Amino acid sequence: MKSQIALACFAMFLAQYVISELLPTAGQNDKAAALSFGGVRYFHRFTKDDQHEYTPDRQEDLKAWTDMVTIQVYRKATDGSALAATANAVLDNYKANRGLIVKTDSVPRTSNKPAEHLIVVIFSRPEFIEVAFSRFKMHNGIGTAVIYSHRIYGSKVGNEMSAWLKKNGPTTERDLMNWDPIPPIPGVPD
Repeated sequence: MKSQIALACFAMFLAQYVISELLPTAGQNDKAAALSFGGVRYFHRFTKDDQHEYTPDRQEDLKAWTDMVTIQVYRKATDGSALAATANAVLDNYKANRGLIVKTDSVPRTSNKPAEHLIVVIFSRPEFIEVAFSRFKMHNGIGTAVIYSHRIYGSKVGNEMSAWLKKNGPTTERDLMNWDPIPPIPGVPD
């Protein structure tokens, strides 16, 4: 009987340990979370000039991330025409870097807000496949892009990425295009 009680106590201890490793510790990264996208909290990982990168908890290694949100500021794009030209230049850059353009779209300008633009592109590399959803939007008179990227690592993961896109693509696009207000952008007044 004593051995059964000891075994039960050990099993409960082990279960608590496993569960505690899966759940965030109270206060863990609470203050550091910079934004939330698709119900996932993202933490600032890297900034260079006007490019700011964020990944979820447990994806700190920027050489091995799975999900990333990037905020890019285009300070020279100060109106809708310049933003459209910027989006077209990025589209050309994606093509030049062997990106497979899955979709482009624009939300027309209204009396309340400038036009927005969307580019969805897949980059196939020997070690991974990455899909990027790029939303171009004016933010307080400055052009910005919010890019959500998802990577799957491996050399033959095309079918896996196709399945991920089929399951998550429409929701990801909708979440990105409906994300208002977009998160605070470093160096851009709110």
